Amino acid sequence: MTENNALVVGGTSGIGLGTARLLRQRGATVHVVGRSERPVDPELIAHRADGGDPEQIAAVVERVGSIDWLVVALSGAEGAGPIADLDVATLRRAFDGKFWAHLTTIRAALPRLSPTGSITLIGAISAPTAMPGTAGLAAINGAVEAMVKPLANELAPIRVNGVSPGLVDTPWWNGFPPEQREAYFAQMASRLPTRRVATAEDVAEVVALAATNPNLTGTVLEADGGARIAALT
Repeated sequence: MTENNALVVGGTSGIGLGTARLLRQRGATVHVVGRSERPVDPELIAHRADGGDPEQIAAVVERVGSIDWLVVALSGAEGAGPIADLDVATLRRAFDGKFWAHLTTIRAALPRLSPTGSITLIGAISAPTAMPGTAGLAAINGAVEAMVKPLANELAPIRVNGVSPGLVDTPWWNGFPPEQREAYFAQMASRLPTRRVATAEDVAEVVALAATNPNLTGTVLEADGGARIAALT
């Protein structure tokens, strides 16, 4: 039986790393891409590149060869805040770091994607909800998730899906003081139907399903702890 080849761009931390480890456990050869060198699981094949740089990501794709499962887990720390305070240049950088990087990665990987393969994109709960202070994030993640259905039609039989996480305890939050972060997590968990903040591994299970299930395409899977049905404002 031929081993599947997976490429996880943004796979050196958080949801991306959790997904990479899970796909490896399921028998795939897994390549991970990150912007900086950082220790990763020795069973993963690491590459250093910026997913938003067409030449860098194309070079990685050439080294990887045929791709069965492409997971794009790129994100950035910018884009949040009240619209009156949002700096346009900062918002443009945030789009570059996530939306344009997703698009650049997809385009670079297309020539190497297996006809029976898949693309899985990672959006966020901010896209469909109406939380104050998230207009910038909603625009970025909404743009990512809006690509799923048209690409699923355009690229068929390659499958295209998205995953829309809610609040997840990942290194994205490391820039906040620990006390502030824990207090916010506790407050938000109390409002979620699940009464808990998700781990990267929780969401990775959903990403792996989207990537590997042959009957899923054109779908954005919600992995938000019920945030869409809760009052979070």
